[in-house]
Amino acid sequence: MGTEIEADGLALRASRRERAIAQMEAHDLDALVLGRQANVRYISGAPQLWVVGTRPFGPICTFVRATGEIHLNSTWDEGIPEEIPHENLYGFAWNPMTLVGVLQSIKGADSAWRIGTDALTPTFAKLLPMAFPNAELVDGEQAMRAARRVKTPEEIVALRRALAVAEEGLAKGIAELVQGTTEKRLAGAILEAEAAGGVSTPATQDAAWVTSKDHPWRRAEVDGRVSEGDLVALSAGVLADGYVAEVARTVYVGEPTDAVRSLYRRRDDLWDRLVDACRAGEPTSALLDAYEQAGEPLPAMPVAHGLGLGFDPPVVSPNLRATAEADILEEGMVLAVTAYVWEQGVGAVFTRDAVVVGADGPEVLTQAPTDSEVAHV
Repeated sequence: MGTEIEADGLALRASRRERAIAQMEAHDLDALVLGRQANVRYISGAPQLWVVGTRPFGPICTFVRATGEIHLNSTWDEGIPEEIPHENLYGFAWNPMTLVGVLQSIKGADSAWRIGTDALTPTFAKLLPMAFPNAELVDGEQAMRAARRVKTPEEIVALRRALAVAEEGLAKGIAELVQGTTEKRLAGAILEAEAAGGVSTPATQDAAWVTSKDHPWRRAEVDGRVSEGDLVALSAGVLADGYVAEVARTVYVGEPTDAVRSLYRRRDDLWDRLVDACRAGEPTSALLDAYEQAGEPLPAMPVAHGLGLGFDPPVVSPNLRATAEADILEEGMVLAVTAYVWEQGVGAVFTRDAVVVGADGPEVLTQAPTDSEVAHV
């Protein structure tokens, strides 16, 4: 990862905009007015600073279908793609009428008749009609979700780069795992390695925990110190160049017992079924079925979720089975898939990997050693 603020690569920017325009045509949108950072990055290709935390909707990026013009909220040129000229940049404004004036000056604003927004506040519900006087305001988030759902080849490359950083963090955590260490020390080692890889934005800070032997989906009620006989889960996640990457493994402290080896075999069986379910044309509920076919109880959390610029659809959860049955996997989708098995008195084996739904079947993007290869220390 570089240290300079640079725009996303030209091929990456172009491929994403092609998908966005196709969805704008499908949803009959003349323009998109976007406020959500993942959508802004998807269209503009420009990283933005000072955007941490929740904030209300604002017209950060406007994308015009007919001209391909992009108008972006930015007070500097650094990291702005060359196809977005300086005159298409506008700064922050305390007075919302200033933003209305910016939008009014966009070529085609007065003739556009269907504008999509990815969110809206009561204030901008009143102001945007002033900027687009002849337009109907509609939900544009559906078009953006459809575009982001399937990854372009260039996005797969970007995700691989992000995964490489997460995997380095995971490897560092595993290397630091010895009897007597603490969960905090392991988490610190993972986050330090991610920062050394050029990423100062972890996707999660809860990076290491001793799994409970008494309750599934719980961390052990201990002082955070690792002891012999513990199953320790390590989870690395980063936000690198806008793309989220996640990988997780579970390591046993000591010489594995027969019960521990059996638990890892159960995880292997479940994982094979989960990966096989990631095929184009299959409903996402096939991932839920994989747990049932393996004889494992469905977890309390989603079995899988989309990866990309943030978390993309789908979210495959036992609580959303009806939705999962109607949601069909498509070639090019990338999922963070979770395998979790637990045994009373033993603990849990928890694994998470990135899987792409390919033309010739599923492909595991993660290159980190499997649980079986890092089974104990």
